[in-house]
Amino acid sequence: MPALLKIENLHVAVKGTEILKGIDLELNEGETLALLGPNGHGKSTLLGTIMGNPIYEVTEGNIAFKGQDVLAMKVDERSKAGLFLAMQYPAEIPGVNSSDFLKAAMNARRSKPLTLFEFYSKLQAAYKAVGIPFEMNNRNLNEGFSGGEKKRSEILQMLLLEPDLAMLDEIDSGLDVDAMQIVASAIKEEQAKGRSFLVVSHYARLYSMINPTRAAVIINGRVAVDGGPELIKRIDAEGYEWIKRELGIEIAKEESAMNEVSIGVCATRVAAKEGK
Repeated sequence: MPALLKIENLHVAVKGTEILKGIDLELNEGETLALLGPNGHGKSTLLGTIMGNPIYEVTEGNIAFKGQDVLAMKVDERSKAGLFLAMQYPAEIPGVNSSDFLKAAMNARRSKPLTLFEFYSKLQAAYKAVGIPFEMNNRNLNEGFSGGEKKRSEILQMLLLEPDLAMLDEIDSGLDVDAMQIVASAIKEEQAKGRSFLVVSHYARLYSMINPTRAAVIINGRVAVDGGPELIKRIDAEGYEWIKRELGIEIAKEESAMNEVSIGVCATRVAAKEGK
């Protein structure tokens, strides 16, 4: 069976600076792929490129989704084909009612528009699943939402749009423990339905909840390692130093981790250094 998503020799630049330098990656139907790597090495760039963000210029390579040329599609065509991106920083859209937006997005993917009853039945179920009060559907999209509410609103959109491949860009950042449990539960329910996921996170907690089937590590704009979920545990324990040591790959840039338990920073070493 051909791969659901196939990326070959993908080179991407932003304002003339090359970020992705030859990405090769495949994702099969029903898989959940954890995408790891230090900050600034291309994970978000890859997801944005797949979805069609115009700031990313593809200079070489191919992306195929269900055998179709993704790069030849407009953003709305990619969505209709079954791609979805939950953004790291969801934008507030003043003047756009959440309910109207969701209904329009759902109907754009259907040959026959939803009836009002069908729409509100699905909407109520989705709001309940993500733990957001149903009354919030009357507010403008993400306007005045907390960071956690915005992230759960992204998951709500995923549930309603039912994509074949959901790409989640740090969906867990800014979530408290309870909200993360809700998000993880929603993801697991979709996994059980055969939904495919490409998940970016710096934290092992989310990955431990959703149990990815595979993991890939992006270093310097390339996939340095592609393997099983055991990679997540190793990186959480050892950071990325072993990649340099064992594979001889120099890490060009590594920003400071967001906190001491971020994947890529060995929590044990940090605790010892700080005398904890």
